[in-house]
Amino acid sequence: MRANASATGLDLSRRGLLAAGAATLGAAWTTAAAAAEAPFFQRHKLPVGIQLYTLGPDLQKDLDAQLATVAKIGFKSVELAGYLGRTPAELRAAFDKAGLVCPSAHISPKGASGPSFSGDLAKLADDLHVIGVKAAIMPILYIPDRLGGDLRSAGAQMTADDWKWNADFLNEKAAVLKKAGIVTGYHNHNFEFAPLQDAKMGETTGMEILLKGTDPNLVTFEMDVGWVTAAGKDPFALLKAHPHRFTQMHVKDIKASTKPNFVLQQDPTEVGAGMIPWTKLLPAAYAAGVRGFYVEQEPPFAHSRLESAKISFDYLAKVTA
Repeated sequence: MRANASATGLDLSRRGLLAAGAATLGAAWTTAAAAAEAPFFQRHKLPVGIQLYTLGPDLQKDLDAQLATVAKIGFKSVELAGYLGRTPAELRAAFDKAGLVCPSAHISPKGASGPSFSGDLAKLADDLHVIGVKAAIMPILYIPDRLGGDLRSAGAQMTADDWKWNADFLNEKAAVLKKAGIVTGYHNHNFEFAPLQDAKMGETTGMEILLKGTDPNLVTFEMDVGWVTAAGKDPFALLKAHPHRFTQMHVKDIKASTKPNFVLQQDPTEVGAGMIPWTKLLPAAYAAGVRGFYVEQEPPFAHSRLESAKISFDYLAKVTA
């Protein structure tokens, strides 16, 4: 009798364990399913950032009010394009006041005034630390003096040697800034993808020369998806061919009416309203190593700049990718 009671108790215990295990497994599946259905940025615990160039000249005139609106929209992270006529301390105070962080900044390759890669790199690093910047991104090529200062025409006249010079320049500056705790990167437009007339074996475009000629331990890249697409190139293929070289991304959309070109032409629109398949590209970018995502939009705008920024943010905050 005791043996039977013991056996029954053992059986009940097993049933309980099985039931508990099934419940735990079911809860795990439910949690996993919920996580998979969560919006992309929420799932990966990443902020939706904005490149402040998007906001145009009004930003410099009324920095505090503009940043307050940016934060109200929902952005948590911003990327600088120059210092907006402020000191590093003033910028940091403005960002802190708005509850924003600024981990990335576009720094000119050269310039007599303002921060540049050709200036005092020790001072540049100190200034960036004050602001909270961890990545200094060169937003355009270093234009050789012989080509003048017009970006559109200079981009079309660049030679393979010019691009190699730019790669060496990035390596040199990045080696110095790395010692100061600052990552150096390069942001593309669409002229980097123009076929080179003087290309040699293995050299196809300026972008390929930059990717191959820079040290992966020193130089990273910020992919501007809108400009890649405007060049008629495939951002998926670029990410796949160069895994972990792109660590930041400009989330920029363009209309299908954009004709492939290498001369800074595109038909811009808000993110989610254009031709770029973000539900597929965002996870592909994340898998390839991209962790900094910044909304950017080129003029002309169909709405006010801040309204367009909100449209892009609202799409990205909800997109399941």
